[in-house]
Amino acid sequence: MTARSERARAWPVLLLAGAFEVGYALSVGGSEGFTVLSWSLVAVVFFLLTLYALSVALRTIDVGVGYAVWAGIGAVGAALLGPVFFDETLTPVRAFWLAVIIAGVVWLKLADRPGAPADGT
Repeated sequence: MTARSERARAWPVLLLAGAFEVGYALSVGGSEGFTVLSWSLVAVVFFLLTLYALSVALRTIDVGVGYAVWAGIGAVGAALLGPVFFDETLTPVRAFWLAVIIAGVVWLKLADRPGAPADGT
């Protein structure tokens, strides 16, 4: 497998790891401090899935970039879905800062392209 195809494969795996991270964050919230067995078991499954997918993606993507993207996806996903599953609110100020995180994740992805200038511009 070429370096370019490995990199192309790593990004979808990183996005999948981010989705698993959202599932983990939401299930931890539902577990109420790991006192609800069903939510706790789901949290453990998502935790293992997210760590595995993240480790696969980080074989190719730089750790700093990969971790930032993974954490950003998890934070934004949990913040957007928290009001759907739990008694949480999404204020305009929170939505703005989530948009900033999303922009940063996109910018990191663009800066990781082969042939992208080292300074990210």
